[in-house]
Amino acid sequence: MSVEQKFPHEQIIRSKLKDKQMRENLTKAMHTLQKNRLKVIDEKFEDWQGLRTKAEQAKNNALMSLKERLLEFEKNATKNGMKVHWASSDEDACAIIYELMRQKNIRKILKGKSMASEEIGLNHYLEKKGLRAIETDLGELILQLDGQTPVHIVVPAIHRNRYEIGEIFKEKLGSELESEPEKLNAIARKYLRDEFEGLELGLTGVNFAMSREGAIWLIENEGNGRMCTTAPDIHIALCGIEKVLESFEDAATMVHLLTPSATGQFIPTYNNIITGPRKNGDLDGPKEVHVILFDHHRSDMLAHKDYYEALRCIRCGACMNFCPVYDKIGGHSYQTTYPGPIGEVISPNLFGIDKTGDILSLCSLCGRCSEVCPVKIPLADLIRKLRCDKVGQGENPPLGADALHPSKMEAFAMRGFKNLATNGDRWRFSLSKVHYLNYFVQNFGGVLPVVKKWRTFKELPQLKFNLYEEVQKIQGVSYE
Repeated sequence: MSVEQKFPHEQIIRSKLKDKQMRENLTKAMHTLQKNRLKVIDEKFEDWQGLRTKAEQAKNNALMSLKERLLEFEKNATKNGMKVHWASSDEDACAIIYELMRQKNIRKILKGKSMASEEIGLNHYLEKKGLRAIETDLGELILQLDGQTPVHIVVPAIHRNRYEIGEIFKEKLGSELESEPEKLNAIARKYLRDEFEGLELGLTGVNFAMSREGAIWLIENEGNGRMCTTAPDIHIALCGIEKVLESFEDAATMVHLLTPSATGQFIPTYNNIITGPRKNGDLDGPKEVHVILFDHHRSDMLAHKDYYEALRCIRCGACMNFCPVYDKIGGHSYQTTYPGPIGEVISPNLFGIDKTGDILSLCSLCGRCSEVCPVKIPLADLIRKLRCDKVGQGENPPLGADALHPSKMEAFAMRGFKNLATNGDRWRFSLSKVHYLNYFVQNFGGVLPVVKKWRTFKELPQLKFNLYEEVQKIQGVSYE
């Protein structure tokens, strides 16, 4: 959903919290992904933490020399026969794709999975031009047929169960009502194979680009990506500039981390490493390969001392899989392309904190996301910093901060909390006296600011003890 189509923040969250079927689907799926990840790390890796450190360093090295990496990629990719295009904004990227289609008189493209294309709003852009963009990833296809956007960056239709998918296929594709996964797959396969026949242009994202080799690397599990890159005469690859690494070895490190973190697989089903268009003697492959390197405020993030680390993201979705907020409300509650903890950091930087700042409240600061991120992005810390920016207390706010009108009450409350939390004597005194508020919380919680929202969905705790003493007992610490 584009930021222009947003519903009131609290309205959509309340509706998702009441959606029992969605929450059941998400909870089951998230727990499965969590177990799969932990299992593969335990059984297949000897030094997972060392691999994380190696990936963090490789991404940092690429980001700190990004201009050099981009120019090197352009040089070597061009030498390999690819055509490299530069796009500063989302509109620039859409316009390049449209112009290629117009020049070739192409009315339809088939897309491999690409969150980058969601970010730039490509499908809607082409639709306004009278052109068709058809999703070929099974999850993306389900959502396109249902008129929805992805709920997750890796498994976009994870909030739907097989019975719901059967209903969608029956209504939109005219198939028999089915619920068995094999039969649902067969329905989708027949529909897509008919669309692939005679295809002229395929579009994909890029997981990683290697500047030294002038090549791109795509990973997937369904084979639709390989169809989009080999069946048509023209392949367009949409690549955010932060995806460019220095070498094949660096990209291999990322792939070793990505699939276990995303789905709990040791390796992906398909690795598509593309070094150029079809050569003489090749039996398949496109005659033209176009790579669009697009910025869309990534350069601004890179220059930001606080938020550049988020550009290390390899789009594995692990932070969402372990987030105790995400699995209660789902990705659509964030009303932006990238949901979950990583979305809370990059969305304000890419789209503007004035347009997406509401999502910063969708975090308990538990720190799980920081712990599981394979490239060690300190997500919880960055979300905390963005919250400071939102209330006008940050030192170097991101895009859109000048259009914000911070709540004076919220800013006052945050200053008060800061004064308490940063002074040991005040903090201990406050914790020791909080139980005196129990009567007011229990009897007037329905009208008290903040507390009344908590009470809507949870039981209020009984504050009948000296919280300071209880914390001391739990920690085994005494200051006396």
